[in-house]
Amino acid sequence: MCVSTILRPPAALTAISCALFASASPALAWVDPVAGTRQPAGVSRPAEIPERNWQPGHRGVDLPARAGGPVLAAGDGTVAFVGAVAGTPVVSVDHPGGIRTTYQPVRTTLAVGDRVSEGQPIGTLARASAAYSGAHDGLHWGALAGKDTYIDPLRLLDPPRIRLKPV
Repeated sequence: MCVSTILRPPAALTAISCALFASASPALAWVDPVAGTRQPAGVSRPAEIPERNWQPGHRGVDLPARAGGPVLAAGDGTVAFVGAVAGTPVVSVDHPGGIRTTYQPVRTTLAVGDRVSEGQPIGTLARASAAYSGAHDGLHWGALAGKDTYIDPLRLLDPPRIRLKPV
C-alpha cells in the first residue's frame, strides 16, 4: 500500500510519493544537512506544511546550527538556485526523482548547474537577518516534490531509532 493512500497528500504529490517512498529502503538514505547523519540530529522547529499553498505555515524544518558552520547537500543533485530571497541567501538543489531541497541562510561559492554529492559541503551557514521573519540561529531546510508542493524534509531521512533502556 502506498503512503499516499494513508496520509492523503495533495494530488500532485501522490504519484511522486508512491514512486519515491515505495522504492526507498529503508528511507531515502539522504543526510541531515547540518549533522551529516542519516537520521535527524535535532530540530528546533518542525515543518507545518499547510493544506493549501496560500495558507500560513512553516514550509520546512529549522535545524540547530552555528553561523559559519558547513551546510551539506542532503543528496546527490544539481544546484538549481543561488541567490537572495527577501534579503536571505538561499541555495536550492534539484535531486533525481523530482525533489528540490532548499537551504537558508547559506552563503556559497557554487553556481547554478554545479553537481553536488550527498554530504558534500555546499556552503556555510550565514546569520539570519533581523528582518527575516522567524529569524533564528540555525538552518532552515525545505523540500519540494514538484512546483509548490512542499513536503517535510525529515521524510527524506531515516526515522529516528527509539531505544528503551532497562530500569
